[in-house]
Amino acid sequence: MYSKSQLALKWFQYYAQASNARGHGIHSPFVYALIREVFNDDREYYAYRLIEMAKLNLLKDDRTLQVQDLGAGSAYSRDAIKKVSQIAVSSVCSQKFGRLLFRLANFYRATTIIEMGSSLGISTAYLASADPACRVITIEGSPSIAGIATETFQKLKLQNILQVTGNFEDKLGTVIASEPQADLVFIDGNHRKKAVLGYFEKFMEKRSSSCLIVVHDIHWSREMEEAWDIIQEHPMVNMSIDIFSAGLIFFRDEFRVKQKFTIRF
Repeated sequence: MYSKSQLALKWFQYYAQASNARGHGIHSPFVYALIREVFNDDREYYAYRLIEMAKLNLLKDDRTLQVQDLGAGSAYSRDAIKKVSQIAVSSVCSQKFGRLLFRLANFYRATTIIEMGSSLGISTAYLASADPACRVITIEGSPSIAGIATETFQKLKLQNILQVTGNFEDKLGTVIASEPQADLVFIDGNHRKKAVLGYFEKFMEKRSSSCLIVVHDIHWSREMEEAWDIIQEHPMVNMSIDIFSAGLIFFRDEFRVKQKFTIRF
């Protein structure tokens, strides 16, 4: 993992080279629409308040859990005892990013969403709240954390979520095999280069033609940056967008030439 000072330098480099957040100078109609209608959509959707109240409660939750670290990037040590509030501070997605996940799922009308890394359930809730008719399959490695996520879903009355608990390497193949296709994929929870590339390749089997894959924390470490570079060059990837906190990958047939964008977000 990069240090705070290294991450700050990475962010300044990203910001300096990124295209305008308003979409000025973007010649791709697809990306321009994405910026204007998704990135810059500042409407207060109905679900935001409920999800963010649930997150606030987690930040105040003093219960302790025994958690397991099943991959690089975990905010807690192996078999550590941690408060729910500590996990919420370090592992739950930000409001800005969670709202983006909601808008992406809403804009692309995803019917099947697969998430790797539920954590306490906040990112899952954003994805699932975009459309009650969509189906969200979320995988979490730590049983104790998955239990808190279950509570989050129950409190928010979300009934379109299927939880899978266990090691990603053990569970992902079964999840992918059980689904006809995936419309939106969110890869989080393990920040090892080899693991991320392996997950990405597995999703190639069942992606829809309009599938969007979101890879979280692409600048978290040298390994994650290397994985992101390789993913962008995959022969089936037609377009990639770097928003610093995550990378977005597209496979649409209408993109005849591979395109890479870095967008301020």
